[in-house]
Amino acid sequence: MDWLNYNHLFYFWMVAREGSIVRACEKLFVSQPTVSAQIKALERYLKEPLFNRVGRRLVLTDAGRTAFQFADDMFLRGQELMDAIKQRPTDRVLRLTVGVADSLPKLVIQRVLMPALKLKQPVRLIVHEYGIDRLLIDLATYKLDVVLSDSSVGREVSVRTFSHPLGESGVTFFAARELASRLTRKFPQSLDGAPMFLPTSDTALRRSLDQWFDMHGVHPKVLGEFADSSLLKAFGRAGRGVFPGPSIVEADVHRVYGVNVVGRADGVIERVYAITVERKIKHPGVIAIIEAARSELFGNGKRDRSAP
Repeated sequence: MDWLNYNHLFYFWMVAREGSIVRACEKLFVSQPTVSAQIKALERYLKEPLFNRVGRRLVLTDAGRTAFQFADDMFLRGQELMDAIKQRPTDRVLRLTVGVADSLPKLVIQRVLMPALKLKQPVRLIVHEYGIDRLLIDLATYKLDVVLSDSSVGREVSVRTFSHPLGESGVTFFAARELASRLTRKFPQSLDGAPMFLPTSDTALRRSLDQWFDMHGVHPKVLGEFADSSLLKAFGRAGRGVFPGPSIVEADVHRVYGVNVVGRADGVIERVYAITVERKIKHPGVIAIIEAARSELFGNGKRDRSAP
């Protein structure tokens, strides 16, 4: 069995946490050559570089990010062990590591995750956002406790997972005030030729919207396609085009982005799923977000239509 040198790992962890060798040395009261040697020894053992130097900064590589996540958990648990053995008064922190598909609206994700922070036990929430393929790999290797996605996992995926539906929302079109006022009266026909920002074609929402456009005989002028929902809204906020968003957070979108409702795409549904590797969920944080989403956020199919 290969054994990891935890002294090497600790020095690496301190540098990654502090962001530089100099600051890590100040905390550790050791010299820079000592720290550098420890990190190089760890890289030789792992056969992977852990840092890239960008200018004067040290940036974690993919292997470095993975090592840091594990090290962060290990040394946090180690401190908890010492507190427990020495009977120090402390509340054990519950880690909840969530993967979020980049196509999901951030305002919805915020509302979904907030109940986990309201548990009696202190929670440390760690959120990663990237493509669903990588999220499922990290979920299968237990780097993530749960993945939030706008679609369930199909049978063609080799990773054994369970998709737990949280709820669904209608879809609303938004635009800056001046543009919205021009398009509202004759909606949805007013969208024909209207400038629009849309999700990329590989998303479930985009496929549903394309079908809705065809059904109503409208062909918007697509100015941009975005995988990241926040970037899509940022462009829409600038006043150059219409963009879609969940009806369930209409008031939040109006308040945060300063935009108005153009109209609602009746029949178009945006869904949210919690994906886990276990059928029966045990993590208190995952249980909290699923129960709250179903009973409160998406309960009774409600929609937040209080925006102008």
